[in-house]
Amino acid sequence: MKNVLGDNLTLTLFGESHGEEIGAVLDGFTPGVKVDLDFIDKCMKLRRPNGKTDTCRIEKDEYKIISGIFNGYTTGAPICMIIPNKNCNSNAYNDLVGIARPSHADYAAYMKYHGYEDYRGGGHFSGRITAPIVGLGSLCLKALNDKGIKIGTHIYKCGNAQDTEFKDFDKEIDLINNKEIPVINNIEGKLEEEILKAKDNNDSIGGIIETAITNLPAGVGEPWFSSVEGKISNAIFSIGGVKGIEFGLGFGFSEKIGSNANDEFVLNNGQIETKTNNNGGINGGITNGMPITFKCAIKPTPSIGLKQNTVDFKNNKEVELEIKGRHDPAIIRRICIVITCITAITVCDMLISRFGVDYLK
Repeated sequence: MKNVLGDNLTLTLFGESHGEEIGAVLDGFTPGVKVDLDFIDKCMKLRRPNGKTDTCRIEKDEYKIISGIFNGYTTGAPICMIIPNKNCNSNAYNDLVGIARPSHADYAAYMKYHGYEDYRGGGHFSGRITAPIVGLGSLCLKALNDKGIKIGTHIYKCGNAQDTEFKDFDKEIDLINNKEIPVINNIEGKLEEEILKAKDNNDSIGGIIETAITNLPAGVGEPWFSSVEGKISNAIFSIGGVKGIEFGLGFGFSEKIGSNANDEFVLNNGQIETKTNNNGGINGGITNGMPITFKCAIKPTPSIGLKQNTVDFKNNKEVELEIKGRHDPAIIRRICIVITCITAITVCDMLISRFGVDYLK
């Protein structure tokens, strides 16, 4: 189960960055859901590199869905998507065999797989493998949209570029999901400036993203070990660039007293809500009907052009490394749709577990 996510709805990933194809299988999805290929294409485009702030390795991602869909609807059988790798430059990695690139999985993978791993472009650990997550995750995202459940992720902070937190949730989710650069306020210029400054210095930059989920029914989630926070965190941490997550106020609770931290319950036209949402829509690991909110810390892209010290682990000697190739100076824009789509898969899994496989119909 090392490459499988989920309980009743499962996602299995396969392929390597420079292999012939990458792909995924989504098993346990609701039959009879209409498949919107235009929506899938839109989400895939949001993950694809586009412009000077992204890598120049551009794949068309001409995917094929080879099972699980018939006459435009899901059949209930496993849905398999394959995506060819066409724009590979494997020769760029010949001189890196046995070299532990800082903050990459090279050495860890070598120790686990005894040198049989595909090292080209990071192999199975590459961000390239997020393409099928978006491909099949967008199918889940559209099904949730059709049920009135919305998910969106925006860039909250990158260097000195600062966005606002979600406030008008549904409206702002619609806004960012239709923008090439997912921000609530018009900080695109400042954001580009921060990324290009790092790029011009042969460096990279990280940041913080914020995700919101609205209109989930209360009562979803399983204590103790399948809590909503736990299930979402498990999915989010499968994405290599994520190094931290907090729900609602998160670490901000440490600076509060109980009377300022608690979310008081109120009636709004007969609907039970909370006056504030410091807990991010979750109590006791279960949804309470308020919007779920969480922030993720995104690390700087580890492949940088500056000289770094490292180790040649095959020859057991220290070496100096200067990475060449095609790398993102920041992944924070492209990772937003990945986080949204893997969250959609997880939410669908939790809903199917709670209400049954036909819930999304």
